[in-house]
Amino acid sequence: MTLLYINACVRKASRTKELADYLVSKTKLPVTELNLAKLKLRPLDEATLEQRNALIAGGNFENPMFDYAKMFAAADEIVIGAPFWDLSFPANLKVFIEHIDVLKIVFDYSEKGEVVPLCKAKKLYYITTKGGVHTDNFGFGYIQALCKTLYGIKDVILIEAENLDIQGTDVADILAQSKKQIDELFRLW
Repeated sequence: MTLLYINACVRKASRTKELADYLVSKTKLPVTELNLAKLKLRPLDEATLEQRNALIAGGNFENPMFDYAKMFAAADEIVIGAPFWDLSFPANLKVFIEHIDVLKIVFDYSEKGEVVPLCKAKKLYYITTKGGVHTDNFGFGYIQALCKTLYGIKDVILIEAENLDIQGTDVADILAQSKKQIDELFRLW
């Protein structure tokens, strides 16, 4: 059993990372953390897509370009820590998703053209923090849709702390409340 922790936080003093680290500390699973800021993945371009498609067509999945997709597909549980940016999440997470969404590793198609999820995980935690209150979190919606359609991850849990940049806000108290929410999740499981 393994937990894959996808850290999409850019700042060293990230409140999102504080909450994600707290959640990860509650698990009893061995953890592999991928710090996306340090990975410095680049968006896929035509040459990379051609290379990837040729390798997939040949059934050759030993190329290192598939390592992150294999890690994602093999994880028993997944944690994504991603701050709320521009109604979504940092670009490094989108680029990571481009790299892991690999046919025949993360998903496949049936003979009828239906998606066949290949991921092992049954649970994904999405942790985010917001400066204010925003009703639309397209980042979480996007991740949730991927989990349910491509990945086959049924249990997608949102943990968010809001209003952290509002003048006079007790940031420590808001983060403490989110940590209590995490404690409650693990008490129930």
